[in-house]
Amino acid sequence: MSAESASAIQRSQVDLMDFIDWSGVECLNQSTSHSVANALKQGYREDDGLNLESDADEQLLIYIPFLQVIKLHSIVIKGPEEEGPKTVKLFSNKEHMGFSNVNDFPASDTVVLSPDHLKGKPVVLKYVKFQNVRSLTIFIEDNQSDSEITRVQKIGLCGTTVETTDMKGLKKIEDGH
Repeated sequence: MSAESASAIQRSQVDLMDFIDWSGVECLNQSTSHSVANALKQGYREDDGLNLESDADEQLLIYIPFLQVIKLHSIVIKGPEEEGPKTVKLFSNKEHMGFSNVNDFPASDTVVLSPDHLKGKPVVLKYVKFQNVRSLTIFIEDNQSDSEITRVQKIGLCGTTVETTDMKGLKKIEDGH
């Protein structure tokens, strides 16, 4: 693929924050004073002083449902050099996952974040695995320094929406016989 076509793909991608169903977003093992909204919501995630923090140990399990079907192209996960996430597993359309069963399912993609990624470099995903996404589960397995607390400053999701047919808008065609 030429560099020109790669940049054209990038231009068509949008920040998918407007398509998140916020009423269904969940995060297991989050600190009550440092919740997932700090890393995910517009305005909060741009403030480096606000973080999502793990509570009992370094792992976090984040469930993000969407208002419509999306295609996920890349993800941005920013965090501090020491406590930032390291191994991240992404699951497309897997609901009701918990720490007890997260390893029972094969991940749609697994990413090991580098220091560049933690500074905001996007991670391009296996695009074919994220074509018809209704929900995304992000399992942060460990962090850079194997410490007890994982900190996430920003989670950004880039992709496109899937144009779907509005079945309510269709009219029944009467048979003229």
